[in-house]
Amino acid sequence: MQLTGKGAQTPQDDHRNDGVLIWLNGRLVTRAQATVSIFDAGFGLGDGVWEGVRYVDGRFVFLDDHLDRLEAGARAIALDIGLSRDGLREALQQTIDANGMTDGVHIRLMVTRGEKTTIHQDPRNALGRPTIAIVAEHKRPDPQVKRDGLVLATTPVRCSPPDMFDMRLNSHSRLNLIQALLPAIAAGAQEALMLDPHGFVSSCNSTNLFFVSGGTVLTSTGRYCFNGITRKKVLDLCAAHGIPVRQADFTLAEACASEEAFVTGTFGGITPVSRLDGRTIGGSGRPVTERLSALYEALTRAA
Repeated sequence: MQLTGKGAQTPQDDHRNDGVLIWLNGRLVTRAQATVSIFDAGFGLGDGVWEGVRYVDGRFVFLDDHLDRLEAGARAIALDIGLSRDGLREALQQTIDANGMTDGVHIRLMVTRGEKTTIHQDPRNALGRPTIAIVAEHKRPDPQVKRDGLVLATTPVRCSPPDMFDMRLNSHSRLNLIQALLPAIAAGAQEALMLDPHGFVSSCNSTNLFFVSGGTVLTSTGRYCFNGITRKKVLDLCAAHGIPVRQADFTLAEACASEEAFVTGTFGGITPVSRLDGRTIGGSGRPVTERLSALYEALTRAA
């Protein structure tokens, strides 16, 4: 299987990232020095939580929302982050300042349960100190992907309910989503559309899905999809600007028959969808997507 091409998270190439300094457990280190033990719970088990944060015009975008989600995720898995919110803010700012960054930055803030006495699932053999890493990179969405729109293909891998694997938890373990993406790649798509356990449209493997029908913005109930911050901002923008919006259960046939579709995520913001399961979406224009994209970009600049 050939794993090539561009996906929803593909950035523009930027060689400045070769020399970025990474914040790792209180130290600023080079990429080559940014290593953790093979006994780290994140490496061995995917045991941890993370956030992706944008830095635009000298400011973190929606940082409180991201730290709220990070702290909620850590509480859900009984993980003591070991830093206060002010401490996390300071660490993020140190990373930005050390790299002389001002705009067009995407940050990955990662917290794992840290080093363990041996690799197995029981969290009680963790040595007590979490691993915290902050990677800030010069990253902008690929303009070709934004211009052409994404190709989606429905995957046989379903979104799982909270009592099995909670999709709303920003967990380090992403294997279920990688499994979902692989059949979509084999079908020539860039992102996988996932259904919920009842067969209704849920989300994509790394983004949340919206579609437009009759001028109304439609999306899933949110029970089985990512707890997306960008998703919530789009819902709020619709409410604030009189754009009809509805969260409900929708079938794949309804999504395929839509006039427009787009996905949302912290890195890419709002990205249009051009094809779904071989059917053209938005062929007659994307007025709602374009309007929401402009509103969202203005919101991020003002955030």
